[in-house]
Amino acid sequence: MKYDIILCGVGGQGGISVSVVIAQAAMAQGLQVKQSEVHGMAQRGGEVLAHLRISDSPIASSLIPKGSAQLILAFEPLEALRYLPWLAKTGQVVTATAPIKNIPNYPDLEAVLGEIRALPKATMLDADAMAREAGNARAANMVLVGAAAKLLPLKVESIEKAIADTFARKGEAVVAANLKAFEHGRTANQ
Repeated sequence: MKYDIILCGVGGQGGISVSVVIAQAAMAQGLQVKQSEVHGMAQRGGEVLAHLRISDSPIASSLIPKGSAQLILAFEPLEALRYLPWLAKTGQVVTATAPIKNIPNYPDLEAVLGEIRALPKATMLDADAMAREAGNARAANMVLVGAAAKLLPLKVESIEKAIADTFARKGEAVVAANLKAFEHGRTANQ
């Protein structure tokens, strides 16, 4: 088994936290993990990109070849389009719909969303609104993990434990809000 994930977004959206959660869940299940991150000018609204590879056998490279990612998990819709060349023909996109307009010539949002809707396998969520419903506006990233959970080769319990472990130092309320956001994503579009 090999499962490759491109995680992409903009600085401050929690993309690296998601990569850590998924990697921890995979390792807890005895799977091999390799990860590569690009932070760019993340603190200033620049791109954040992570290649995350999960396998039941050794992984030679942390970088995912173009055309072979099973999942693009995007925290911003334009970033989802930017990384489509990495998506396998049978791959899927899970993306937030809210834009981060960090460039002066950000394309028309409806055109961006229309391109994503035209993909054979795409899930689009208003992750920001769902995170607010869950009690933590900053947990949109966990909503997206929840939406992708059915696609990942991981047990839900492993992901939930990784979420709890990752956010434990921030207190029980933050853990509870992130777990609730994860559950909101899991039950979306069912």
